[in-house]
Amino acid sequence: DGSVVSWGHPSRGGDSSKVRDRLRTVQKVQAADCAFSAILADGSLIIWGYTCQPFIGGNWSAVQDQLKNARQIQSMGSTFLAILADGSVVAWGDPDDSEDWTEVQDQLVGVKEIKS
Repeated sequence: DGSVVSWGHPSRGGDSSKVRDRLRTVQKVQAADCAFSAILADGSLIIWGYTCQPFIGGNWSAVQDQLKNARQIQSMGSTFLAILADGSVVAWGDPDDSEDWTEVQDQLVGVKEIKS
């Protein structure tokens, strides 16, 4: 039915109780070091896990408004990368894990897949 259940240590994403009601129609789930991200059927994202450090993948506040119509999600260490329906890429989390992707962000157009 597209719902997700998580368990484990709360600081490692094991506690999804704050977003449990929104974890419906889940299409894909991706884990990072201390967080999880799920793409819902409408292309929106739900992220849960360790959110109190700005460099951990669970803290997506800086890019939350950009994350609409996600097609794919991938993680590298404590960083998530999402491909949106228009082929653009949005990343959040630890810049050391993504080698400061902002230097090439304008070249990331028409992206179909990301692997880490």
